Amino acid sequence: MKKRGTLEIVQAHPDLRLPRTRLRQLIHTILRAEGAQLGYLSVVLADHATVRTLNQTYLAHDYDTDVLSFPLSETPGVIEGEIYVDLDTAAERHAEFGASFLQEACRYVVHGVLHLLGYDDSSPEAKAHMHALEDHYLALCQIS
Repeated sequence: MKKRGTLEIVQAHPDLRLPRTRLRQLIHTILRAEGAQLGYLSVVLADHATVRTLNQTYLAHDYDTDVLSFPLSETPGVIEGEIYVDLDTAAERHAEFGASFLQEACRYVVHGVLHLLGYDDSSPEAKAHMHALEDHYLALCQIS
């Protein structure tokens, strides 16, 4: 069992990195604003192969994706889970969205945290709401 209040950031990508301090600030800002407590959260910064394998194994999806979230508990108001971020996707697509690599990768982290908090993006309205929240938290933490 992992210790409550634990936030692990795992730099698993062979070449690309994100600043741990900025990620911690971002995640804690979201949790405070959403009124959630940190139980245990692991954010793994990975590559295409890792994220695709997880997508195939656990979701039966045979394609690349930018972020995967796995809840480890359903305790209301407490976030517990794992987020896998595909840094290769952020590196390949950030210019397409007029974003920096850091901003695009952090958007994936925010998206994953929001999923663990119970947000979903299964409808166009819900997707737009999540995107607005992503923009809000990136701006709040001055990630550009």
